[in-house]
Amino acid sequence: MICIVSPAKSLSFDKYEPSDSNTKPDFLKESQRLINQLKKKSPKSISKLMSVSDNLAELNYQRFQDWEMSHDSGAVNQAIYAFQGDVYQGLEAENFSSETLKYAMDHFRMLSGLYGLLRPYDIIHPYRLEMGTKITISTHKNLYGFWGSKIAKKINELGVELGENTLLNLASNEYFKSIDKKALKLTIWTPVFKDQKNGNYKVISFFAKRARGMMAKFVLENRIDQLEDLKAFNSDGYYFSGVDEKKQEIIFLRD
Repeated sequence: MICIVSPAKSLSFDKYEPSDSNTKPDFLKESQRLINQLKKKSPKSISKLMSVSDNLAELNYQRFQDWEMSHDSGAVNQAIYAFQGDVYQGLEAENFSSETLKYAMDHFRMLSGLYGLLRPYDIIHPYRLEMGTKITISTHKNLYGFWGSKIAKKINELGVELGENTLLNLASNEYFKSIDKKALKLTIWTPVFKDQKNGNYKVISFFAKRARGMMAKFVLENRIDQLEDLKAFNSDGYYFSGVDEKKQEIIFLRD
């Protein structure tokens, strides 16, 4: 089983510790193409493109200017520690054992608008480029077109290497759309987390994001490789409710 999650807007680069396990992202040439286009944009155009404040636009303008393909210097961190959003608070990777981190290097991947697909110990620079950003690259009108089937093919290669045929989708819709489903050869299953509110169960974004991280943690720490074993997930009050075979969803509820 291979787990896929989204990246996060919140980043941390203050506690980077070099490691012999560090790796470089697989799609650095593609990332460089994107950076070359982004470097041409002014802070004002970045603000409009990304719908961010002037201060954030200035910050990301400088990030694009400072970005280096070598990833050997400047502000860098391992991807699994750099991302600090709700999913990663649920993941708690800082508490992983060395054995779990080693397992995660094979079975855990992060999607990225700039980097495409990241392993836990891939070194990244600070950046902001959401997958839904409508940036034109050559003949491609957006990042979905730019990435095409590259991400799916890389996941296929990983599946063959590991002998895995299940992709556990713990990413948001915005990011999971970057995986070309027609090119993907693994079977997709999506956990859905619902909380009770006013007598009904519904997906509440903040809680669902944290739950996705907790699910990834559960899978990695327990070396889960069978869908049946996911039913044992009970972190933070969630419990297995059922399976929607048609939608390929595994439903978890919390009262």
